Amino acid sequence: MPDIHLPALYQPHVVIEATGETSILDLDKAQIIDLYKTHGAVLFSGFGVDAAGFGAFAKQFCATSVVNESPGRQPIDAAANVFTVDGGNAAFSLHPELSREPWKPDVAFFGCLVAPRTGGRTTICDGVALVREMPDVVRRGLAQRRLLYIKPTWPSLLEYWLGTPEPSDAQLASPPPECPYFFRRYPDSGILRVFSRPALHKPMFIDQPAFGNFLLFARFNHGRPDHPVLDDGYEVPEAWLQAIRMTGEQLSAEIEWNVGDLLMVDNTRFMHGRTAITDTAERVILTYFGYLDFAIPDPEEPVNAIWRRVDFEPPLRPDHPRFKDAG
Repeated sequence: MPDIHLPALYQPHVVIEATGETSILDLDKAQIIDLYKTHGAVLFSGFGVDAAGFGAFAKQFCATSVVNESPGRQPIDAAANVFTVDGGNAAFSLHPELSREPWKPDVAFFGCLVAPRTGGRTTICDGVALVREMPDVVRRGLAQRRLLYIKPTWPSLLEYWLGTPEPSDAQLASPPPECPYFFRRYPDSGILRVFSRPALHKPMFIDQPAFGNFLLFARFNHGRPDHPVLDDGYEVPEAWLQAIRMTGEQLSAEIEWNVGDLLMVDNTRFMHGRTAITDTAERVILTYFGYLDFAIPDPEEPVNAIWRRVDFEPPLRPDHPRFKDAG
């Protein structure tokens, strides 16, 4: 039987540690689900998980998965949607995976094929704890507010969601029920797509508010204070962002990777990031982003959303590097 270490001070996640030759695929699935629902993050250590085992383990829990189309991810098993993390060596601010889109996955899996000697630690932070510990003025300011994600469109995206690359005003005003966006046409910027989520949301398996969105990554990695914006169209105040960032850093735990480790994170409750990478050749981390077969879908989603029915790959922008590579 493996050793199970429940969350403790400076360790917000469960650690399941191998004590013998047991394969990670032989662990009690029901027990893992119970720990995941209760605590939100589970690190499996000492099981020697390889790429094939990583994909097989993740698929035990997921009905479908999504491709993160961010450039720089290298396929390890593209058919199983197993890719490496984003390229580069910069530190990443806390964020839930794909929180910039309406199909934010339920769960994020990370696995270590090559462990960094220095740097490159994955950071995790419980969004529920972050709401509890953030300054009261910020918590009250975000309560009952929503965030607007406003992004451009292109013909193939419009065709995917609306059935035509050149929709009429009537088609923009009444998108199909399965479409996760609403649309606005502007003379100077064309057709924009928009979706909205609460600034403080309820995670899938805990009845407490959590902070988990794209705000910190947009502001501190992309230098954009305008994505997302508050429901009145104004930017989230800089002082609030700085306070949230500081609180998140105080609450974050760093995962010191060992080869074969696997991390399972509730993407509706926890955020993750990373410290700066010293040598990218020394760090190979696998990813799989999925939709649980025991999910409680977000009521903000379309009913029977496409990403819960089939493995989902979003329409790519015309300037995406994949098209350049193909040329």
